[in-house]
Amino acid sequence: MLLELIKNLFEKLGVIILGAFILSKSELVKKFLLKKELTIYDKVFFSLVFGGVGILGTYFGFPVSGALANSRSIGVIIAGLFGGPFVGIGAGLIAGIHRMLIPIGQFTAIACGISTILGGVLAGFAKRFIEDKPRKWVSGIIVAAFIESLQMIIILLIAKPYSEALHLVKIIFIPMTFINSMGTGVFLVLIEQIYDEYEKAGTAKAQLALRIASKTLAYLRQGLNEYSAQKVAELIYKEVKVSAVSLTDRESILAFIGVGSDHHKKGAPIYTEITKRAIKEKQYIMAQEKKDIECSNKNCKLKGVIVVPLTINNSVIGTLKLYKTHENSISLSDKELATGLGQLFSTQLELSEIDYQKQLLNKAELKALQAQIQPHFLFNTLNTIVYFCRTDPEKARELLLKLSYYLRNNFKTTGDFISLKEEILYVESYLTIEQARFPERLKVEYDIEEGIQCKIPPLLIQPIVENAVKHGLMAKKAGGKIVISIKQREEYVVITVSDNGVGMTEEQIERLFDNNKKQGIGVNNVNNRLKSIYNTSLKIESKEGEGTTMIMEIPIRGEKHD
Repeated sequence: MLLELIKNLFEKLGVIILGAFILSKSELVKKFLLKKELTIYDKVFFSLVFGGVGILGTYFGFPVSGALANSRSIGVIIAGLFGGPFVGIGAGLIAGIHRMLIPIGQFTAIACGISTILGGVLAGFAKRFIEDKPRKWVSGIIVAAFIESLQMIIILLIAKPYSEALHLVKIIFIPMTFINSMGTGVFLVLIEQIYDEYEKAGTAKAQLALRIASKTLAYLRQGLNEYSAQKVAELIYKEVKVSAVSLTDRESILAFIGVGSDHHKKGAPIYTEITKRAIKEKQYIMAQEKKDIECSNKNCKLKGVIVVPLTINNSVIGTLKLYKTHENSISLSDKELATGLGQLFSTQLELSEIDYQKQLLNKAELKALQAQIQPHFLFNTLNTIVYFCRTDPEKARELLLKLSYYLRNNFKTTGDFISLKEEILYVESYLTIEQARFPERLKVEYDIEEGIQCKIPPLLIQPIVENAVKHGLMAKKAGGKIVISIKQREEYVVITVSDNGVGMTEEQIERLFDNNKKQGIGVNNVNNRLKSIYNTSLKIESKEGEGTTMIMEIPIRGEKHD
């Protein structure tokens, strides 16, 4: 009897695992699984799916001593571990109530129904304890074994007569616990593979976005016009597996390549609401059906699109659109690629505003500010990001955002004032990138008083920090630590940047403030701006071999010192 029971359970389990494998390959299921937050619709969907898996487990069961040995609990446990309490309870109710109502194995029907519902509840609340575990399938096996053991206890407590219940538990306890626990583990492995595939796809898309961005830089530095848009569209169409690519400004189509180019004409006005909405709302919008693209041509073959706004200084100047010819074909990795390109293109377009910046700055000052971004820094940063694309995609994404913020702020004019908080975020972006490049050699400490309300010129703190990193710490083999302190002292904000690097001699400090020297352009630029705006000077305290401290005093109201 026992051998036959084990054999049948393994056979039924094989069918369920096959079904799990098929589900794991479904694009619809993948779409739901990869969502960071489940909506009520998602939760109901998964409750029905995994409740159905539980019902199948019941019907695939094997009659034993008036009861039913089965794999019902696998679907319910997976529901809870994946979707949390709502999905676990939902699937448990569906599979549990079904078990109570069917005529098969009525001897344990009530006990099994109750234990199934309780299993969904327990698995749902167990989700928070296993979601950060590196091997979820191991934790899933433990949870499943516990729930199966609890089911046996409930059978002993509820099923009558007790002697028959005890006889049943002795037969089914070990094989059911083992097989259902292993089945849960296999199910979780298949789900984890979906996440792994998504991470690998995301890494590939990030590398592709960087490759495209490096090729489009020469064009977008000229601004967004018909020529640059056409060249960029051609590059994307060649590199990315999409059916069509389009770029627009706020009013008209600048370029369109691919399926539908016979009626999506360059120079035609934007008439689709989805594009107008993306421009107005300043966020990407996806359409997975032909009707949502709102093309007036009935023969148009395009059935999916993602529209990403392109911005300069948070103002939308146009859009990037990627199309496909099949419904529900815009994947999450397509979304990541499109939004990543949109962000990189926006940064490149902001670089095209350099000419405008020149109208507001004299040549020497602009050259000094731009010297803070040197080609080797950009290339080193991009190489670092490419490395993290392979090893830590989330870190790569964080560094891309930091680099984007860094580049955007580096080209703000000194004629404008920004909040102290914005400048701190800019400094943090730079230091995050440098720490990713030199994790063992660069330590950072912030000591910033909360609630300080102060406006300062952009690029006032960052050049000092960059000087401390490059010439103070990186010149030291072991690296070191930089401390940024910002405190309010009566009517002034005192900004202090200290490092324990190589330090400077008095002669080196004097050279930093010499307008005729090419050394210390960034530091000298900051000192000159402090003089012209606030009538103060940059104070430097340094001892060779021990480190350097640079101090600035900024009036909170912006007046000059007397």
